[in-house]
Amino acid sequence: MFCYGNFYREKETMKMCRVAVIAVFLLGLICPGAIWSMEIALGVVTKPGAAQNVCAEKFRELVGARLPHKVRIYDSGSLGTEAEILKKIQKGSIHMGIITSGPFDRFVPGARVIDYPYLFGNYEQVDRVLEGPMGQKLLRMLEKAGFKGLAFSENGFRHLTNSRRPVHGVEDVAGLKIRVMESDLHRELWRLFGADPIPIGDLKKLIAGLQSKEIDGQENPLSAIWLDDFYKGQRYLSLTGHVYSSHIGVAGLKWFKGLPQKDQKAIVQCMEQAARYQRRWSRDNEAGFLEKIKAAGIIVDEKPDIASFRKKASGIEELGIFQAKDVRKLLLEFKKAVAGTGRK
Repeated sequence: MFCYGNFYREKETMKMCRVAVIAVFLLGLICPGAIWSMEIALGVVTKPGAAQNVCAEKFRELVGARLPHKVRIYDSGSLGTEAEILKKIQKGSIHMGIITSGPFDRFVPGARVIDYPYLFGNYEQVDRVLEGPMGQKLLRMLEKAGFKGLAFSENGFRHLTNSRRPVHGVEDVAGLKIRVMESDLHRELWRLFGADPIPIGDLKKLIAGLQSKEIDGQENPLSAIWLDDFYKGQRYLSLTGHVYSSHIGVAGLKWFKGLPQKDQKAIVQCMEQAARYQRRWSRDNEAGFLEKIKAAGIIVDEKPDIASFRKKASGIEELGIFQAKDVRKLLLEFKKAVAGTGRK
């Protein structure tokens, strides 16, 4: 069904972005030395207090301190799913987003290497690789799809919850209806695990499905499980850590390149600083999120049979999603970079 409300909201947002660009251009002609300001529209799917918002709010604070611009955060899925936000950034109807790494693989297939199962063994490896040459290479790759990659903030290591039964080994997953992100990699991974993966990008729809038992379970980092209410309607949590999930701060490439050089530099630096701040927040609070989940009555398997999950997950490299030469090459480069940090 066509939604006129969404249509007109998007048209209005695009109109505002165009007016801002024209105003900046005219101001430059009339008053070359004038200080100009604009409102930067940034989209996230999570609600205030959640991981993406922590980064977005810090970014807004930093931009406000360095530039005359204001950042307006559109949160709680008000701009649609993460895939829909990315499409809006491509079209120029919004300027920026902080998006989970998973959905990027539908726009840039090489982006899926970050979410390769059990690629990272700990946070030290994550930081060394994603803040190193390989992380920068992946951010540059996003330009192919019209995105300016800015920095990696954090979702975290993903774990499984469900309402039907304890999951200790991968064989316990068989037949479970598991919500996954709008990502080819995540869909194929849960098929390998034996689940019935159901891609859902709308978080409100996900929560409703979990509570109505239309969906048996979902997989997310502890912060999201707690702060986004994904534990509600669930009974069991298994700390599978099957994928390290990043958030990527991005801007529309065309919009970004149209900014003055000093503003481009400041926006990159502000997002990098906000991402580091958010990663510290995520890790400092991880143990507390687990305790809150336990206190809510969720039965937690803290030491599931990870070897069984690793064995099944290893088959993903032979699937079609990793057969393109450039994607396969990038995966090998990422594996080599991780190995160079000292795997634990």
